[in-house]
Amino acid sequence: MEKGSFPKPTGDDVAWFDALLPDRPGVSRRAMFGNVAGFAGDAMFLCLFGDRVAVRLDGPGRAELLAQPGAEPFEPMPGRAMTEYVVLPQAWRDDPAQAREWVERSAAYAATIPPRKPKKKPARRG
Repeated sequence: MEKGSFPKPTGDDVAWFDALLPDRPGVSRRAMFGNVAGFAGDAMFLCLFGDRVAVRLDGPGRAELLAQPGAEPFEPMPGRAMTEYVVLPQAWRDDPAQAREWVERSAAYAATIPPRKPKKKPARRG
């Protein structure tokens, strides 16, 4: 991957993501850096990065998922892991029920995260 570029998903990758995204109130799909992400309220819980799907989990959930063959920490840039995110095993594309279970756990966790406070704008001079 070139510096400053992000992997682009294929149509099949986006279809896989969309099949995993829960269809219920409070969950939305948003574009993010040429990819897509799922949000529960304001908290991102699911992201597509090229052909990889990552979920956001609490500490015990991350440890449990990372113990699964093929799961790995989500690093959008080498050496820069996103702390709460784990990439789902690619083999789970053939086992959507297992993947959906983790997406549901991720959405439930994200729903417990308090909304971020808006950043204060600096005072205007002059």
